[in-house]
Amino acid sequence: MSDLLSLFNDLVRTETRLWNALDGRLRADLGIPLGRFETLQVLSRRGPARINDIADELAITWSGSSKIVDRLEAGGLCRRRPHPEDGRSSLIDLTESGRDLVLRGETLMREELAQRVEGFLPQRRVQDLAGTLNRLRVSQESSG
Repeated sequence: MSDLLSLFNDLVRTETRLWNALDGRLRADLGIPLGRFETLQVLSRRGPARINDIADELAITWSGSSKIVDRLEAGGLCRRRPHPEDGRSSLIDLTESGRDLVLRGETLMREELAQRVEGFLPQRRVQDLAGTLNRLRVSQESSG
C-alpha cells in the first residue's frame, strides 16, 4: 500500500510544482492565470461549449466554471450566445483575442514544460508516462 501512497504523493507534488510554474509564466507573460487559460483551451479544442461541458472537462463545479467564463467574457476573450436548441443555456466560444491568447499561451507552456520535463525524461519515457496517466485519468472519469 505504501507504494500507492508514494505514487499519489509524487503525482500531487509534481502536478502542483508544474501548475505553479506554468501559472507563474502565463501570469507574467500574458496576464492570465492557468485556471482561466485552461478554460480557453477547452473552448479552443471543442468549439462552442456550454458551462456544463467546460465544468465536466476540467473536473470543476458548474458555478466555478461559470465564474471563470464571466471573467474571460469581461476580458473580451470569449462570448456567450443563446443555445439554438436549448433556451435555458448558452454557448460560449472564443473571440479572436481569445484564440490569439491560446496560441501564445500554448507556446509558452510548451517552452516551460520542455525545460521541466523533456530535459529530464527522454522522449520515449514522456510518451509512456503520458499514455499511462491518460489511461488512469480516463478510468477515474468513467468510475465517477
